[in-house]
Amino acid sequence: MLHTPSQKCIKDRSNTFLILLLFIFAIIGVLGCMILAISLGAKEVTFNTVLSAIFNYNPILTEQQIIHELRLPRVIGAAIVGASFAVAGCLMQGVTRNPLADAGILGINAGAMFIVTLCFAFFPGIPYALLMIFSFIGAVLSTLFIFIIGSSVPGGLTPMRLTISGAVIAALLHSLSAGVAIYFDLSQDLAFWYAGGVAGIKWDHLKVLVPVILITIIWAIIMGRSVSLISLGDDISKNLGMNVILIKVLAIIIAVILAGVSVSAVGSIGFIGLVIPHISRKLVGVDYRLIIPMSALLGSILLIMADLGARTINPPRELAIGILVALVGVPFFLYIARKTGRDL
Repeated sequence: MLHTPSQKCIKDRSNTFLILLLFIFAIIGVLGCMILAISLGAKEVTFNTVLSAIFNYNPILTEQQIIHELRLPRVIGAAIVGASFAVAGCLMQGVTRNPLADAGILGINAGAMFIVTLCFAFFPGIPYALLMIFSFIGAVLSTLFIFIIGSSVPGGLTPMRLTISGAVIAALLHSLSAGVAIYFDLSQDLAFWYAGGVAGIKWDHLKVLVPVILITIIWAIIMGRSVSLISLGDDISKNLGMNVILIKVLAIIIAVILAGVSVSAVGSIGFIGLVIPHISRKLVGVDYRLIIPMSALLGSILLIMADLGARTINPPRELAIGILVALVGVPFFLYIARKTGRDL
């Protein structure tokens, strides 16, 4: 059926309005989830107490201390890290054209986690900013190993080889991390990072974490058009004058920064970068200029709600966030693997 120019214009405006509405709902969702997560917990507080702790903090009041010093930083941390993991997975899926790509599944998180383990073993009491740098280095090294292994066989790097290479490297690095932790008696100290959680995030961490992640996500959004073209295939991108190798390298650098920094703060939490980009594509289409910011918003919502569930299911004990995210991520991973298996 052919559409007249006026009908096409009306349809385009309708799609634009719908996408704008989805972004507004997503932003409201993030803010609503943050308020809910700050208000709920083992200790019941009123909404007025929450507002007072945020806008008129009185350190003498115990309830306001709980809000300002414990819940508020962990909720902000969950929002920013959830966005970080989601955008990292989004970029990996875009430039590798692998629907199963995720910083956790591909072993990037495992590399960052291994370096964090070494830092705990040899540099106890290391400043957080320095730990973040080392975590990023670990993510870079594991990424290089993954691409070298996947590219070393005849036929080059395919999505399936990338996934298998990542799984192999992740298994190796997790084993090495566990060995170092046992040898240096670090199991208790590293339990938080292995299981994943935002309980350890404080205001000092956020001063470093927030600007690094926000700047990197903005960088990712700026690259959205290039990632969209790369996702169409290397041949099409080259014909359009794109520098395919440079764009892929930059996108992977962004993903590694986001994954490495996030692991240094909350440990290895997988599947956010797998699940969220697929949902975002269903909502806003195939343009990564829209997918990336939508993934950031939805990733924030997922990790905020996972943290809320982790500390309210069985208070005052807390579950590991990684467990709750995996309950969503593993079935989704199996579904995507089955759906796209023939194409991989």
